[in-house]
Amino acid sequence: MAYKTSGLEKSIYEYLQSVSLREPEILAQLRQETAQHPRSRMQITPEQGQFMSLLVQLMGAKKTLDIGVFTGYSSLVVALALPPEGKVVACDLSEEYTAIARRYWQQAGVADKIELHIAPALDTLDKLIAQGEAGTFDFAFIDADKNNYDNYYERSLQLLRPGGLIAIDNVLQSGRVADPQEQDKITNSIRAFNQKLHQDPRITMSLVPIADGLTLALKRP
Repeated sequence: MAYKTSGLEKSIYEYLQSVSLREPEILAQLRQETAQHPRSRMQITPEQGQFMSLLVQLMGAKKTLDIGVFTGYSSLVVALALPPEGKVVACDLSEEYTAIARRYWQQAGVADKIELHIAPALDTLDKLIAQGEAGTFDFAFIDADKNNYDNYYERSLQLLRPGGLIAIDNVLQSGRVADPQEQDKITNSIRAFNQKLHQDPRITMSLVPIADGLTLALKRP
């Protein structure tokens, strides 16, 4: 994950934040604490979080998925954008990382909106489908292990209602997807995934060059 939107000069990036970013203090505190974490690059950027918050509000979303929680910034930014009856179903494997998330969700007063599942995300998603929740979610954010992106996408597509939106993070892989010399497993997996979504007739899509690349996939009726 990039600390900031890739490809922007430092002065432009700082200007963008100065005239655009309206980050609540609780999110800024979480971001600052996460910056000290050994895996801090897994944190989404604040401008991406704000963009996702805007999308959720535009949609009038009430029921959302967060696949890959880490320290909880994406879950928190979405929960803050949801109405009081809104819900985030959050998936992660780490009790350690999500302990930080839980603390901030509590401080922000949105812990009751977030249902955290500590288990392999595919197991959680398959369980939701088996329980009859297909077609009931408004929004999904995917930011977990890249080799499973296709699996997360397919499950999310089942769980979303028509007109629901999937946001998929890190689809540019710090530019590696555009470099033919880069042939590692993760980069090739994301290349194949990007090509699949580009041709997928089930969605309307756009790859937005914010942070490390964010694909938006709108489920067609």
